[in-house]
Amino acid sequence: MIEVVIDVLSYGCIGMGLIFWFWGTLPLLGHRSVLFKLHTLSVSDTLGSMIIMVGLLLKIPREWPLLVLALISLAIWNTMLGYVLAYCSTGGRRD
Repeated sequence: MIEVVIDVLSYGCIGMGLIFWFWGTLPLLGHRSVLFKLHTLSVSDTLGSMIIMVGLLLKIPREWPLLVLALISLAIWNTMLGYVLAYCSTGGRRD
């Protein structure tokens, strides 16, 4: 019984992560500014990827060291990459 609950939660997390990925991609088709599109894409991609990692952690708990390392890497590197791209797109100007 507990395995069924864990499987449902795992697949639910993976599905929710995929929804975040697609939800963040949709604003790319709009007519907003590049920085808005970049922010939406980077936040939803980071959250979606992290939720997928949590789903995988529920599915294969024996690999927890690698999955926790992946979670930490996603949190740090995707955030920093978003800041670097935003800084480069403004030419280093501060408003």
